[in-house]
Amino acid sequence: MKLLITGICGFVGSSLARYCKQADPNIEIAGIDNLIRPGTERNRAELNRIGIRMLHGDLRQASDLETLPACDWVIDAAANPSVLAGVDGKSSPRQLSEHNLVGTLNLLEYCRHHGAGLVMLSTSRVYSVRDLAALPTREAHHSFELDVSRIATSAVSLSGITEQFSTRAPISLYGATKLASEVMAQEYGLSFNFPVWINRCGVLAGAGQFGTAEQGIFSYWLHAHAARLKLRYIGFGGSGLQVRDAFHPDDLAALIAIQIRRDPPADPIFHASGGLANSMSLAQLTAWCDRQFGPHTPEPDLRPRPFDIPWMVMDSARARTELGWVPQRSLGSILTEIAEHVRAHPDWLARCGAV
Repeated sequence: MKLLITGICGFVGSSLARYCKQADPNIEIAGIDNLIRPGTERNRAELNRIGIRMLHGDLRQASDLETLPACDWVIDAAANPSVLAGVDGKSSPRQLSEHNLVGTLNLLEYCRHHGAGLVMLSTSRVYSVRDLAALPTREAHHSFELDVSRIATSAVSLSGITEQFSTRAPISLYGATKLASEVMAQEYGLSFNFPVWINRCGVLAGAGQFGTAEQGIFSYWLHAHAARLKLRYIGFGGSGLQVRDAFHPDDLAALIAIQIRRDPPADPIFHASGGLANSMSLAQLTAWCDRQFGPHTPEPDLRPRPFDIPWMVMDSARARTELGWVPQRSLGSILTEIAEHVRAHPDWLARCGAV
């Protein structure tokens, strides 16, 4: 089998490449990356060492895809992953759209030309911010908990939100580019007869992740806590009660390995996430860090921030039922892995441009 991984030098792309190569040494993997983020060159050297062909190119430029080798499947791990992209002053709405939507359209043309299947990595951020913020919660155990007695939709349970949750605006400019990409991917696959899988991913976390708090909150929090950098509990009373779930890229790779060996169903959208068992509030994460690295108290910041939500846990029951996929890595094991990386690389956030 031949794979093409976009964004291959990022945290997710490089993790998927290493997993696939280790699982099947005979698999042929090529990757493309524009190398604009600090830290990508480090991953590039490691990928070259294990025999993965790396091509420097930008998905926004259609001509950069013209010389890519043919493949059986494309795993699209390239994106601007920040929910604040386009509104934070660090990138413009046009730049965001070029990265996340124009890049997808160029990649779909590649799939059409070569007849390659596509596994698209989407996001939980395609869901309505307004409807997520309106979910009934209560405070318990230093976190927000879902109040199931007041839930008025079948798209939510104590296990989390399902793929049927509302995608009405607002979902952020970032979420809009990913939702539009999902629609175009499905239409291209149906129009030109190539298979498409779409995985709406929860928070991915693991050692070696680089980025800001918006792009990898669990890893960032551990590194910043150990380095005694300023941390803030933003909004929601400034107590850090907001909850997210996390999972490891190896578990995502295991899901993709299942998908590329079968035909996708009529509805190809699946959740890939850690679920309730792998969820934690920022306050609980701080307590975990205190035990590992010594006390370090975040500052409360009562100002609300665009697109923040109090509780987001994704239910991956459909992937479990239809594909037999269950995440194997516990949140505790993921945090321990990151903590070991923190101790080995105390200057990590500076090296990857996050501070």
